[in-house]
Amino acid sequence: MLTFRPAAPADVPAVVRLVESAYRGEGSKRGWTTEADLLGGQRTDADAVAEMIAARGSRVELGFDAAGTLAACVRLKEESDGSLYVGLLAVDPARQAGGLGKELLARAEAVARERSLRRLRMTVISARAELLAFYERRGYARTGRTEPFPEHDPRFGLPKVRGLVFVELAKPLA
Repeated sequence: MLTFRPAAPADVPAVVRLVESAYRGEGSKRGWTTEADLLGGQRTDADAVAEMIAARGSRVELGFDAAGTLAACVRLKEESDGSLYVGLLAVDPARQAGGLGKELLARAEAVARERSLRRLRMTVISARAELLAFYERRGYARTGRTEPFPEHDPRFGLPKVRGLVFVELAKPLA
């Protein structure tokens, strides 16, 4: 079980390390959320994480294990349409498949309810079939909206395959 708190500016380096370890490079292949076969380069950087922490209506929630070690994170951003955008969801690769991703999603839902928001929204790379299926099993549904992957912006990674797109998923809250 995780203990949560919002990230502070001093947490930026730890968040970047966690996210990079979960998504990029050979080490990320220990977990099932790796994007290493699809994208090279960085997943995020210190400037982007600092911006997410500082932005109005946005926060990065950190999840700590019983020993106080950072194990997971998720970015939550309130949107003008009454949605809570869920992004930057990362779990330490050595701890994946242990239910921490589900805890992050439950935390996102709790925050959305606290703020009286009516739905959760996220985008996932279309080639990530197993990740899309994971979210769909948790009540998220494809909205039919897509966005092109920013192929020419190295801040988001360097595509190893062509034609990557983001698929939008949403989950209504009762």
